[in-house]
Amino acid sequence: MSNSFIFLGSSFVFVKYTRMIDGAILVDKPQGWTSHDVVAKIRNFFRLEKVGHCGTLDPMATGLLVIVVGKGTKLSNSLMCGDKRYSGEMTLGVTTDSYDAEGEILETRTVGDINETQVKEIFLSMKGDQYQLPPMVSAKKIGGKPLYKLARKGITVEREPRLIHIYDFNFLTFELPRIGFDLKATKGTYVRTITHDIGEKLGCGAHLSMLRRTESGDFKVQDAIALDDLLKLSIQDFEKRVIPVYRIKV
Repeated sequence: MSNSFIFLGSSFVFVKYTRMIDGAILVDKPQGWTSHDVVAKIRNFFRLEKVGHCGTLDPMATGLLVIVVGKGTKLSNSLMCGDKRYSGEMTLGVTTDSYDAEGEILETRTVGDINETQVKEIFLSMKGDQYQLPPMVSAKKIGGKPLYKLARKGITVEREPRLIHIYDFNFLTFELPRIGFDLKATKGTYVRTITHDIGEKLGCGAHLSMLRRTESGDFKVQDAIALDDLLKLSIQDFEKRVIPVYRIKV
């Protein structure tokens, strides 16, 4: 156990941390929070010394965020390697600079006569190995700087395509201009880039309008606790929800 100072407003506040708790806890991240926000809130609320997360979710996205605490943080890299599953929605006819609903609108196009068969064929064609170019509006770092910070300055830099694999890409709903889907892919896959690419294949453009992570490795969102509910727990009840290190498969 150790102590620390945290900066609040215009002054530093002395914080005494609780005993060490080791393992992982599954959190259902709400919309509007960054993954870092969730980590900071849990660390300060329960006064834990070591807290991290395994796989970033954009603020717009909801769903499964694997939080590791104490000695569980040593498993972060291994847990981040797990495949991910998402349910999502794309909206046709509108493109944005970030490829999702949080970005600035770049273009609006007519959706036209698009049918379910066309969409299903494109979904099927995107399964398997492929190289994906990270979007400029992303947290990926090049030269130590996040791409989104460069994008805000109007700077575009070369990005190296990365190999990803799409295991499942299932068509769920078709209510134009919105299309619902379920997708399972390797870590580091940008789902918003996939929806952007589908929009280009259809000729009308598209952006990601909703995303929810449902699985991360062996973990599932139905076993997670909503952040609001988590923050109502005592430290004793919090510890009961933590998956011990010895039970975590890596």
